Amino acid sequence: MQEFLQNCETDLGVTCHICKKYIMAQLFSPLKIKNIEFKNRIVVSPMCEYSSNDGFANDWHLVHLGSRAVGGAALVITEATAVSAEGRISPGDLGIWKDEHIEKLKQITDFIHQHGSIAGIQLAHAGRKASHEIPWKGGAQIPSANENGWKAVAPSAISFIESDEPPVELDHHGIEKVKADFKAAASRGLKAGFKVIELHAAHGYLMHEFYSPLSNHRTDNYGGSFENRIRLLLEVIASVKQVWPEEYPLFVRISSTDYTEGGWTPDDSVALAKVLKDKGVDLVDCSSGGNVANAKIPLKPGYQVEFAEKIRNQTGILTGAVGLITEPAQANSIIQHGQADMILLARELLRDPYFPLRAAHVLGHEVKWPSQYERAKWH
Repeated sequence: MQEFLQNCETDLGVTCHICKKYIMAQLFSPLKIKNIEFKNRIVVSPMCEYSSNDGFANDWHLVHLGSRAVGGAALVITEATAVSAEGRISPGDLGIWKDEHIEKLKQITDFIHQHGSIAGIQLAHAGRKASHEIPWKGGAQIPSANENGWKAVAPSAISFIESDEPPVELDHHGIEKVKADFKAAASRGLKAGFKVIELHAAHGYLMHEFYSPLSNHRTDNYGGSFENRIRLLLEVIASVKQVWPEEYPLFVRISSTDYTEGGWTPDDSVALAKVLKDKGVDLVDCSSGGNVANAKIPLKPGYQVEFAEKIRNQTGILTGAVGLITEPAQANSIIQHGQADMILLARELLRDPYFPLRAAHVLGHEVKWPSQYERAKWH
């Protein structure tokens, strides 16, 4: 019996109906990073809504993000928020490249914080994947000659899809503008009330394009060696840290592999994470892919968790796991077995904004429901 109890405490993380002992689900253990305490390990992953006009947030974003705060997530991160107009994926992207964007974002962060969650913003530049139609209009590239399009920029003049109009290779002035845009966006994010910044360096967008040898063929200080290819990301981090308070967390999302021979690898990600930790990054959000159009990605439940585990174990930095995590027990197991420190949910939180409340019920963990919804609580 003693052996059973020991296994019970180690593996279940729920209320055991045999030994009648409550064991806290690790998914609902708090996590403190810098001066910010997250009430559990569930994060609303950035999800593009393509519902902005000229970068402005609106009531869709208030309801979309706010409902997930009401649903019990510890951290609610905005969709990829463009640091410049040319850095948008589509004309419908959320933006933070001008002061006028701040007011509505402040309303949203206030609401999120009123309901016990932390508001985070993902700062992004689409690079060569900019100037595309929104998905439900086909998602095709909008040529720069079109009145609704613009010229994309990248580390090298290599298109993501061969038939697309090639991007402009960034020169020194363009690189300096990128760094200045991220810095200004971070400053506006602070004014808008965000307490976490995540820098988007994944999915084939600008900073991923720089560190992957498949999209970076430069011969200057930003190309060639590993140290040169990660240079822009490190310089963006340094720029952001000039205005971002030391007591607030800074995350970086990376693509842990290109899934393509000759591309970025999980071992490269470990090497990068070691540098990021030294530069003051608090957590690496471990995604993958997005920089090669025909890459074969082995989709399965939790298919990216191994990257979070590898980086966490080999560097000691906090990691976030993402990718086809859909069940409470699955999410809890990842935290309980030390594979990651936070769980970022995307599609599952589109299907169910109240996943954290449901997960708590399934795992036998007591959480505080919003007073307005208390009568709907499971018994």
